[in-house]
Amino acid sequence: MSRNILADMLDYLPNYYSESALVDNLTSREADELQILHTRMQDVLRQFFVGTATWGLSKWEELCGIPTDNDKPFEQRRSVILTKLRGAGTITLATIKEVVDSFENGVIQLEENFSKYEVIITFIGTRGLPPNLDDVEHALREVVPAHLQISFRFTYLVWEELDLAGLSWAELEGLNMTWEQLEVWKPIEREEYDA
Repeated sequence: MSRNILADMLDYLPNYYSESALVDNLTSREADELQILHTRMQDVLRQFFVGTATWGLSKWEELCGIPTDNDKPFEQRRSVILTKLRGAGTITLATIKEVVDSFENGVIQLEENFSKYEVIITFIGTRGLPPNLDDVEHALREVVPAHLQISFRFTYLVWEELDLAGLSWAELEGLNMTWEQLEVWKPIEREEYDA
């Protein structure tokens, strides 16, 4: 919420001060300083919440026992912190899903293979490898019991899906995509191409 502090200050003064250059100058300077203070206070307040913290992420990481890596983007660092905070308690499939969902591109499908003591995690939110797979694996290893194996599966473009898009080879080549880009591409229905 943006606030006009100068206007608020002037509203509190009697009307006869509105024509005084001295009062106008003094009020403007005070309003500038109060705006700086207000902005800094809002910034400090944002650090109390993982979802909005920036420079305060290192304190959250320290609290959770996570090594600070300033080279990682804020979103990935937040994901690791949220995972650590959510991962306490009894581990169920819902808990595992909640832990992975806290990561960027963490939309998954879970499957249990009881005979092999295995939990299979299939990433369905994005195609290919998620950018922070190492962090996901590390977070899961901290919360999932040691006797369970964690297996990851990833989704890629399959021929049937490409056929459903109804593209000719010329149209597909016209997309100018590399094989790596094509593997993670999500084709849309044919009608949308014609629009």
